[in-house]
Amino acid sequence: MIKLMLVDDHAVLRDGLKNILDLETDIKVVAEAVNGNDAIAKVKEEQPDVILMDINIPEKNGIEATSIIKQLYPSVKILMLTMYDHDEYFMSAIREGADGYLLKDAPSQQVVDAIRAVAGGQSVIHPTMTKKFLAFQQPKAAEPVEEKVEGALTGREKEVLLCLVRGMNNKEIAGSLYISDKTVKIHVSNIFKKLGVKSRSQVVIYAVQNQLVPLT
Repeated sequence: MIKLMLVDDHAVLRDGLKNILDLETDIKVVAEAVNGNDAIAKVKEEQPDVILMDINIPEKNGIEATSIIKQLYPSVKILMLTMYDHDEYFMSAIREGADGYLLKDAPSQQVVDAIRAVAGGQSVIHPTMTKKFLAFQQPKAAEPVEEKVEGALTGREKEVLLCLVRGMNNKEIAGSLYISDKTVKIHVSNIFKKLGVKSRSQVVIYAVQNQLVPLT
């Protein structure tokens, strides 16, 4: 059972999402929060597996709340659900550890599927944001590719990294590379440490942005 927390200051939207999610047998809404501070406090109380987080909320916004929650509870998955398709919000959310980024015009089934995906260790990015994501594939002149970081990855870690960029979960990576799930987890953890990232979405952004993997 996926324990979910809804974070949005609009009661109508929260009620609508809860009605949809109540129909799913594998997802249970265990908490609701109306602002960033409320969300941070309720994570400790309810220990959700996944948080569906709006950006434009009072006190601490969704990105600020995400940053704090990821520092305190790194295993909690956070899926942003927002109306904002601006580059700065998207990149900031990913940078602070968000595991996915959806826009509020996404069909309800896509939201449900995304919750399951991030709970299972995958990253999810709204199709509209994917185009913006790919726009970051060329390293900026002032920020050259860090060859020492790429060189620090072992051959196997580079293979796992490519699988992560392709959106594969741990079980799929294990099957593709003929290694155990436990070994995949170790490789993923090492990649996160070497690249200095907090989530799969963030590692994907970093890898493509710095051309660590082929895009085809």
